Amino acid sequence: MSASDLPDELWARVLELGAASSALGFRDLCCLAITSRRLHRLSLHSSLWSVLLSRDFPSQSQPSSSSSSSQQQQQVHPKSQYKTKFERHKVRMAEARRRVVFEAEARVLACRRRLAELEESMRAEGDRMKAAAQELDNLERVRRASVALNVWQPQVVRGRQKQLVQQCTVHVDSRLSDLNMELKV
Repeated sequence: MSASDLPDELWARVLELGAASSALGFRDLCCLAITSRRLHRLSLHSSLWSVLLSRDFPSQSQPSSSSSSSQQQQQVHPKSQYKTKFERHKVRMAEARRRVVFEAEARVLACRRRLAELEESMRAEGDRMKAAAQELDNLERVRRASVALNVWQPQVVRGRQKQLVQQCTVHVDSRLSDLNMELKV
């Protein structure tokens, strides 16, 4: 006995069992429908598509309370209803994917902004570090000049050293230690 010898009722029952057990999906059913005229005819059974419709879209396939809309639903083949609901579902899924992409792009943009802020902060901190290093260098020269004042030097050199020390308005040693500490940090 070959597969072609089986009656249509058995084939229809096999297809219904496959759909009910989730072993046969709408894609499988569509693929079967294009294999032969017999399977095409069997795949159009409304009971088969009703099973797929209630399985794949359970919340959307609830019977409505109005009699006119239930009559319209009965006139529309379940395969057409399935196709309509599938297309709507596909559009909703595409919109959901777009929302996820937009949200990810928004997070990336926020991270880029934060990175730009951090880079600006680092540049400003670098500028402060350069200024502190320059001030430290200047204070070192002032300290050396102050020390040189206490040691005998020719009068010309002594005048320049005295001028450097007098220009400095802060206590050199404390400011030096502060700047060294700041640079270490």
